[in-house]
Amino acid sequence: MSEYKMTVGLEIHAELKTHTKMFCGCINSGEDSKSPNAFVCPICMGYPGTLPVINKVAVKKVLSVGVALNSQLADFTEFDRKNYFYPDIPKGYQISQYKFPLVAGGELAGVAITRIHLEEDTAKSSHDTLGVSLVDYNRAGVPLMELVTEPVIHSSDQAMKFAQELQLLLRTLGVSEANMEKGEMRVEVNISVSNTSTFGTKVEVKNINSFRAAGKAIDFEYARQVALLDAGEKVVQETRGWDENKSITFSQRSKENAHDYRYFPDPDLPKIIISEIPELHIEVLKDGLPELPWEKRLRFTDSFALKSEDIEMYVTHSDMGKFFEATTARIVFKEADNKSIFQTVSNYVTSDLVGLSKAQGTSFNIGKVSVESFAGLVRMIQEGKLSSRGGKDILKILFDEGGDAEKIAIERNLIQKNDPQELRRVMEKIISENQKIAEEYKDGKESAIQFFVGQGMKEMKGAGNPEMIKNTAIELLK
Repeated sequence: MSEYKMTVGLEIHAELKTHTKMFCGCINSGEDSKSPNAFVCPICMGYPGTLPVINKVAVKKVLSVGVALNSQLADFTEFDRKNYFYPDIPKGYQISQYKFPLVAGGELAGVAITRIHLEEDTAKSSHDTLGVSLVDYNRAGVPLMELVTEPVIHSSDQAMKFAQELQLLLRTLGVSEANMEKGEMRVEVNISVSNTSTFGTKVEVKNINSFRAAGKAIDFEYARQVALLDAGEKVVQETRGWDENKSITFSQRSKENAHDYRYFPDPDLPKIIISEIPELHIEVLKDGLPELPWEKRLRFTDSFALKSEDIEMYVTHSDMGKFFEATTARIVFKEADNKSIFQTVSNYVTSDLVGLSKAQGTSFNIGKVSVESFAGLVRMIQEGKLSSRGGKDILKILFDEGGDAEKIAIERNLIQKNDPQELRRVMEKIISENQKIAEEYKDGKESAIQFFVGQGMKEMKGAGNPEMIKNTAIELLK
């Protein structure tokens, strides 16, 4: 088999979170409307004689994405008519952007970006009813951002990482929910395979509804094209679909080129000079940006020195990150203990609180836990007043019922007992009652010490300090 190089470019569409559609006053119900054709009007249905009006909020949202990606923002832009006929296009054309996109250039996750433009979404077709196709026009006219990357991706993992990072950015900016399962974000893959320095024939794959499916589609298409080339056959330029059930791509139609769409400027919409609109000035857009994902990763790394997987959870789930930071801000501790206590807080947030949340069917919530009670709980654990087991038990009570951690610990007799004389008395009794295991430890079976730790904790009803119990047992056994 010859050595082949795979080249991938992505086209990603994301529905924008706006109150109204792109060119009319209809409510932007997104993908959540349960009633078909409930949010339509003569404009988004393409009735003759209607005039579209540009949604300024949608324009601002796309420009803010460009600012976040360090892209070049257009000063002059316009909308074009993209002509093609299909039942989900009520006007017989789609209002899009061709020569003058809002955003050009930029980079995300090491992938260069060609352009980002704004257009209207199509209606949604369904073919589930036997012998009948249905069209729901609620989605027709919804503001749709399209981002096109340069063909610089060379693996399915890199493609999936880019798409995931874009989804995170869009959510961070409040531009889009970008939920792929709901169709709010759609990925299309352009892939070519070649064993020379030039690009091979480009094939586009559509109908991809998850990051995992995007990766599988890329890998399948690479293998399919390599097999064709090795057999001496040609790869045909075409648009293919992705069959999730069979995990294969399938031919849909020959690939259209720009001239097939007969683009021309929409005569019903004005040209836009961005510099003439104060709220779209780049300084205003920069001031309105939140902390970006890569900035947050760097800050959490520098400030808290947490595990990378914990940091990623806080970047992805902002509510979780806010709770972590609010907790650490309420704990007074010595400078030398910073790293230790930060990780202790994080362990209880990302493991225990997440576990309690999942038991309720949510990804993350704090139940009836307050920041103050959680900070108090962690402080007691860090000071050795509570065992790890005791901390988990109290957290469950706080989650379900609320309250004060220290008060609960006292009521449940969970405060760790650190009195050396009491620990020695308890362990002497346990060792005398388990001489056989004591001899095994003395003969070199070091794991036997865990038996005595467990018995000590049981005897003290979970209130013993396990480290002190262990050290006391070792001292007595020697």
